[in-house]
Amino acid sequence: MLRRITLIACLAYGMGAAWADPPAAADTPPTAPYLLAGAPTFDLTVVKFREKYNRDNPTLPIGEFRAIAASEDDTPLLTRAASKLNENLYASTALEKGTGKIKTLQITHLPLQGNDAKTARAIAVNYMAALMRQFEPAMSVEQSIIKVNSLLEKGKGSHFYSQQVGAIRYVVADNGDQGLTFAVEPVKLTLAEP
Repeated sequence: MLRRITLIACLAYGMGAAWADPPAAADTPPTAPYLLAGAPTFDLTVVKFREKYNRDNPTLPIGEFRAIAASEDDTPLLTRAASKLNENLYASTALEKGTGKIKTLQITHLPLQGNDAKTARAIAVNYMAALMRQFEPAMSVEQSIIKVNSLLEKGKGSHFYSQQVGAIRYVVADNGDQGLTFAVEPVKLTLAEP
């Protein structure tokens, strides 16, 4: 169990690279948008999110998120947490310290080999679609599954693929055998210049 939590912590930490902007200089490591100073948060805590999510999706529950021990490279402004959904599927989040507001929500699918691979992926897509519906509630189950599959196809083989829909950014990070992550993040909207 501890090995799995450590694995998801590494995946969640590694997602920083997946959300990377192009480096400004060769020696500057890329930074995930949600790690930048002033990055937006959802006006929602993980407790409120889980309550609503689990009420809306009783067959696809997300258990309690548990904090992940910070590493030396972690920003002191965030708390990372994860929830094991099954043996190859995890939910994770980054929370703003102090307020507990959500900066990113992620579903990570660790691929299986063999007969169970197709079923495991279908379950992962259903969780991803359920997460999407929390932020686009007018979507039907079928519409959200189609949209998630489209995003996963567009992001296939890519360490970072994003698509913005209003104030939401969907991110797909395909790390091959190390996992596939689907994330939902808020986007800071700005007024257009006249």
